[in-house]
Amino acid sequence: MILRGVDVVRRHEMPIESEDDVVLVRRKVKLIAQSLGFDAFASAAITTATSEITRNVWVHARRGHAVIEEVTDETGRRGVRIEFRDEGPGIDDLPRVLAGGYSTAHSMGLGVSGSRRLVDEFEIDSAPDRGTMVRMVKWTRF
Repeated sequence: MILRGVDVVRRHEMPIESEDDVVLVRRKVKLIAQSLGFDAFASAAITTATSEITRNVWVHARRGHAVIEEVTDETGRRGVRIEFRDEGPGIDDLPRVLAGGYSTAHSMGLGVSGSRRLVDEFEIDSAPDRGTMVRMVKWTRF
């Protein structure tokens, strides 16, 4: 569940319309994580999760967008929240995808499940013919 008690400091909207956009979204998240003071592991984790989900948007839906937000919570902790949306075919067996090892794109099937493990908060909403929304947050450590 994504905590709602956060303030958005800065917001960036980025289209996902080509394979190059996977790199651009990943790069933007990495720069933001570094500017927020994420340690090397946390920066790599959110960058990798972003890359995986952005690639999924491109491979499965061929277009979508990412909204990247620099956020703070009531304790002053800073983080990055990314929301991905597409209008692709959706996911017909979400529990199986979240368990890992299932892919319709002939890959290892670890993108969604691996991304969920790399972030502090993760939410997904998808159904066949309805598209997919993924929202994730990674927080700095005190």
